[in-house]
Amino acid sequence: MKYGFDSEKYLKIQSEHIKERIAKFGDKLYLEFGGKLFDDFHASRVLPGFQPDIKLKMLMQLADVAEIVIVISAVDIEKNKVRGDLGITYDVDVLRLRDEFMNRGLMVNSVVITHYNGQASADAYRHRLERLGVKVYYHRIIEGYPNNVALIDSEDGFGKNDYVETQRPLVVITAPGPGSGKMAVCLSQLYHENKRGIKAGYSKYETFPIWNLPLKHPVNIAYEAATADLNDVNMIDPFHLEAYGETAVNYNRDIEIFPVLNAIFESIYGENPYKSPTDMGVNMAGYCLSDDAICCAASKDEIIRRYYTALCELAAGKGSENEVNKIALLMKQAKITTEDRKTTIAAKERKEQEKEHSAAIELEDGTIITAHASALLGSSAALILNATKHLAGIGHDVKLIPQAMIEPIQKTKVDILNGKNPRLHTDEVLVALSMLSLWDENCKKALDMLPQLNGCQVHSTVMLPEVDRKIFKKLGIGLTCDPVKK
Repeated sequence: MKYGFDSEKYLKIQSEHIKERIAKFGDKLYLEFGGKLFDDFHASRVLPGFQPDIKLKMLMQLADVAEIVIVISAVDIEKNKVRGDLGITYDVDVLRLRDEFMNRGLMVNSVVITHYNGQASADAYRHRLERLGVKVYYHRIIEGYPNNVALIDSEDGFGKNDYVETQRPLVVITAPGPGSGKMAVCLSQLYHENKRGIKAGYSKYETFPIWNLPLKHPVNIAYEAATADLNDVNMIDPFHLEAYGETAVNYNRDIEIFPVLNAIFESIYGENPYKSPTDMGVNMAGYCLSDDAICCAASKDEIIRRYYTALCELAAGKGSENEVNKIALLMKQAKITTEDRKTTIAAKERKEQEKEHSAAIELEDGTIITAHASALLGSSAALILNATKHLAGIGHDVKLIPQAMIEPIQKTKVDILNGKNPRLHTDEVLVALSMLSLWDENCKKALDMLPQLNGCQVHSTVMLPEVDRKIFKKLGIGLTCDPVKK
C-alpha cells in the first residue's frame, strides 16, 4: 500500500492539542469522539497510512483521567441499523465496544439511549443491558431541536433528560456510528452539570470533514458519500469566516447546532469560548497529509465504492434511491465515473468474453488481473488464486488446487450440507491452499503473497455472498460489486 498520511506526526500533534484543550476548562471536559474510535476503516481508506486504532492510542495516554460513555439512538435500535464495515447491528456493537474498551483497561461509565420516545425496542434493550450490569440513561426527543434554543435550554428540554453521573475529569462520548446524538448528549450534560455547580466544558474530536482542506477536496467529498444516508452536507463555516476571515470546512449539523451551544455556554460562563463550530473541534489531520495525490486517488476510489455499495443495498431492498442519487451527484462534483475504477472496466470486459460472472483486481504496481466463474470456483476465489500466482511468479497454467481435491468438497457442500452452489468460495480455496502448502512449494509461495493484496482494489460483476466479502475485508482489499444478484 502506498501511504499518503503520516500517522506518527498525527499522533504527536493531535495528542498535544487534546491536552491543551483539556487544560482550558475547569472541573470537567466532555470530549465528543466523532467517527469510529478504534476501527476507523473509512479514514484508513481515504488517508492511506492512517492507523484505524490511532484514536484509541491517544485515549490510552489519558486512561487514568478518562471514562467513556457510549451513545446509541433508539431509532437505530428500532430499525436494526447495521455497521456496514463489520456487518453487525448498532445494538450489538455497543456491547462489542464496551468489551473492547474494558479489555484495554479503559473505564466505561454507561450507555445513553438517545432519541427516546417510548420505543418498546429501546426499553427491551435497556433491560438487556441492565441485566449485564450496565448503567443506562434515556435522552428524549426535544421538539424543535436544534432551532428552539429557549425550549432546549430549559427544564422542559435538556432538563427532562436523565443526568449521566460521571467521576473523572475527561468524559469521552462515542457511538457505533454517526447520527447517534453524541453532541446532544454532551450539551445536555453541560446543562445538568451547571445546575449542580460544576464547571464543565465541551470539545469535539472529529476527523471529517477536514477543516483546512478545500470544500470540494476528494477527501471531504468522500466523507459526504460515507454519510449520504444521513444527508450530511459539507459547508463553509460562516461563523468561522465572520470571526477570523478564514475559510474553514464543517458540516451542516455542527453549524446548525452552534447557536444552541452558544446559548448554553453563555448561560454557564457568561460567554462562549468558541467563536465557530470549527473552533470546537480538535483536528490536526489536514497537517499530516504526506502525499496529497495518493489521498485524492484513494478518496475517489472510496466515493465510487460507496456508490456501488448504495446500489447493492438498493438492489437488496435495504437502501434508498435518495442515497444513490446523492452519491451520484458527489461523483459529478469529484469529476469521476465508475469507469475511473480500472477494475470495473476489466471485470466487465472479462464477463463479455467468458459469458460468466467475473472479477478483476488492481495490484499495487497497476497490474490488472481478472478471473471468471467456472464449474469449480467462484469468480472471487479464482481471482485470489490468479493474483497470488502472478505475484509469486507462478505460471497461469499451473493448477494450485487439483480438481480431484475440489470435487469432494463440492460433494460435501451439495449432498451433505444441502448447498445450492457447488463452487468454492474464497475461504474454502484458502483453506485448501493452506493444507496443500505443507508439501507443495507453489501453494506456499502463493499463500505468502496474500499480505501484498492489502490496499488493492477489486470489482465483481455480481453481488458476492457475505463469506467472500468478509475475506476481502480481512485481506484489506477494497471491493465493489455490480448490483446484480446471482
